[in-house]
Amino acid sequence: MSSGSFTVMAKRKKRRPAMRQTVRTSDPVLPGHVSPMRSVPAQIPRPDYAERGVPIQTAPVDLRKNLETEERMRVAGSAARRVLRRVAAHIAPGITTEHLDQICHEACIDEGGYPSPLNYNGYPKSLCTSINEIICHGIPDSRPLQDGDIVNCDVTIFLNGVHGDHSETFAIGQIDDQSLELIQVTRECLYLGIAAVQSGGRVSDIGRAIQDRAESAGFGIVREFIGHGVGEVFHHLPNIPHYYEPSAQFEFHPGMTFTIEPMITIGSPNANLWDDGWTAATKDFSRTAQFEHTVLVKDDGVEILTVEQHEAQPFAKGGNSDDWPQAIPVGQTTTND
Repeated sequence: MSSGSFTVMAKRKKRRPAMRQTVRTSDPVLPGHVSPMRSVPAQIPRPDYAERGVPIQTAPVDLRKNLETEERMRVAGSAARRVLRRVAAHIAPGITTEHLDQICHEACIDEGGYPSPLNYNGYPKSLCTSINEIICHGIPDSRPLQDGDIVNCDVTIFLNGVHGDHSETFAIGQIDDQSLELIQVTRECLYLGIAAVQSGGRVSDIGRAIQDRAESAGFGIVREFIGHGVGEVFHHLPNIPHYYEPSAQFEFHPGMTFTIEPMITIGSPNANLWDDGWTAATKDFSRTAQFEHTVLVKDDGVEILTVEQHEAQPFAKGGNSDDWPQAIPVGQTTTND
């Protein structure tokens, strides 16, 4: 779940205009009915904002996690991956994002965790669902998914005192070629951004790698919403812009955990915020995609925390940098769902 609209939208940076001519393939997304907040069983440990909606805990001065916290982050990250798998299993034309929110909510509880977005600064749901031109923080509602849509589902779970934050963008039925390429390039941007992380490296290395790939394909990069440090606190430093920012000279050290979550657009990356105070959409209604992992800086590489134990670690010591974790499939329900 990206930083940005929780406080104020980031100051705009100069950008190269997107080279693509956008072709609208669907009507603009309109808000549907939003149901009341769901409840969480009393026995589930919850973050400090769960009751009143206002985060209290602040990030520690030393952003490096100890080994015990790193292990808790692995557990929360793999749980977030499993929750997203359960959500994706229900994605199909005709399914409402409200239903996906219910699946996410129940899956988090089944994992023993709290759905981190729920009541974070008043956010009313357990999942963010961002369809077509919605950049991020779309609120699940009564709108059914339609054949040809794309949707980003952003899951965060609070488990064992830490947050695991993870998202992917999914195709609904048959999508147009431009949307398919957008999803593929955005996923590439994520993994190229992760590959740029190293102990002693700088935040700007991530943005450079992402911007080079996105702009080589003629796509735009959203500036207003960025990645962020994560751990016992949902959002903290370092800020992770997904475009090259020369002043982003924060230095990485082993034990630091943060998200990388590029938001890539077919057309203009300029954003409008809906009246609900959360939903961000492209001004020109062009489609946008996002992929996100939580990562851990190591002495000898970078570990992706939001995968399960059996999945690839392409950027860890001994890993194959071309062997990325597979994209989560849609519409494959199991008896547990």
